[in-house]
Amino acid sequence: MLLNLIHTSPAGAQTSAPAGRPESPQSVSVDDVATIRAQLAEQSNAITRLKALEEQRAREKSKVRVSGYVQIDWTLHNQASQDEINYSTGKPLNQDRFTLRRGHVRVDAKRGLLSGALEIDANTTNGPQVRPIDAEVSLHSTESADPSQPRLTATAGLMKIPFGFEVPEFDVDRPFLDRSTVMRALFPGEFDLGARLLGRYRFAELAVAVMNGHPLGDKVFPAVAPNRTKEFVGRLGTHAEITPAIVLDVGVSADTGNGFHEGTPTTKDQLVWRDDNGDGIVQATEIQVVPGSSATPSQQFHRFALGGDARLAIRFAPHAELNLRAEIVRASNLDRGVEPADPVSVGRDLHELGWYLGATQEITAFGLIGIRYDRYNPDQEASEQRAVQVVPRDRSYSTCALLAMLRYDDARLAIEYDINRNALGRGANGAPTNLKSDAITVRAQVRF
Repeated sequence: MLLNLIHTSPAGAQTSAPAGRPESPQSVSVDDVATIRAQLAEQSNAITRLKALEEQRAREKSKVRVSGYVQIDWTLHNQASQDEINYSTGKPLNQDRFTLRRGHVRVDAKRGLLSGALEIDANTTNGPQVRPIDAEVSLHSTESADPSQPRLTATAGLMKIPFGFEVPEFDVDRPFLDRSTVMRALFPGEFDLGARLLGRYRFAELAVAVMNGHPLGDKVFPAVAPNRTKEFVGRLGTHAEITPAIVLDVGVSADTGNGFHEGTPTTKDQLVWRDDNGDGIVQATEIQVVPGSSATPSQQFHRFALGGDARLAIRFAPHAELNLRAEIVRASNLDRGVEPADPVSVGRDLHELGWYLGATQEITAFGLIGIRYDRYNPDQEASEQRAVQVVPRDRSYSTCALLAMLRYDDARLAIEYDINRNALGRGANGAPTNLKSDAITVRAQVRF
């Protein structure tokens, strides 16, 4: 009976599936399958993007780096060393000693276009001290490291002074134990408070900063600002790869601002007794009146500096690189570290001139030798009275540094012999002469 019904069904008639039973796969169209596949692909891409975003955020949160280095000096011999005390300052005159020259701990952090750094220095150069040496916050225009793309960085805080090559150079990278005399005189401490704009494009670099004008090593007002006016300093440099083995860096720098002359308070009249004949008895002719004086106001004076620097690196073979460096600076009233300039007290401007020439040669991966000669004159117009004549006086400082260094991984062991010449001594005839101060120093350094 059933068979007959099937065979007798009209042609083309369709039977519906029982209620509750799913349709057969043949009932799903090709368009529906394509839509489902597209939705699955979109969901997969979204998941992939979310994972990448989470990984990026995790990397950004972990971009904190801790580094540092330690430099221990042993002054084997210094000709100026004495087992005595300088009673005007209360400091010992002995220089033959072990010294913690620098002990730095640095923390760098970066997230997106923002970065920051904090560096602490511990040393025993003038007794134990711990101080901030670098503390800055920066905003970057782009995260790209491609030199063909222009990059701009704005920084504020305690930072390196962007003048010349030797001042911004890191102490842990510099081959010679200390900077040249001219840089220690004009930019003592190398760090100052202010704001800086740094731009890089291809082979050119421009750094412009506005700063307090009193670096950390200023002998009069270290790291403070006694006057409202600020100092403007900057450097324009270029980096040229002449051949893969020859690289040339050249730059020009400028600095302009105002120095500060401290005024004097009001003084009263004073009676002074001078025992001229040494008899211990007060006599009328031995009493003098020192008249008082009225207060004098503080004053500002203009100062500036112009400089040029050049560095040439020639690689003859791996670990056989020759580095040549030179720098010259012409300045006025800018000495803040060796003989602080005060034209108000002297009654005229003080013109400074300094320069240096240096060379280092790698000897395999473990050795390096170097030589540097620097010369600095804190007052080119200096003169003195001799008998009835006023004659010029050369007040120049010069140093010839001879360096030998052993290197292994992140450790160094260097010995430097400094041949120092100056005009701080006096001869038997009273004329200026060299005060012996040659020194031999050994430095052990390790970075982490």
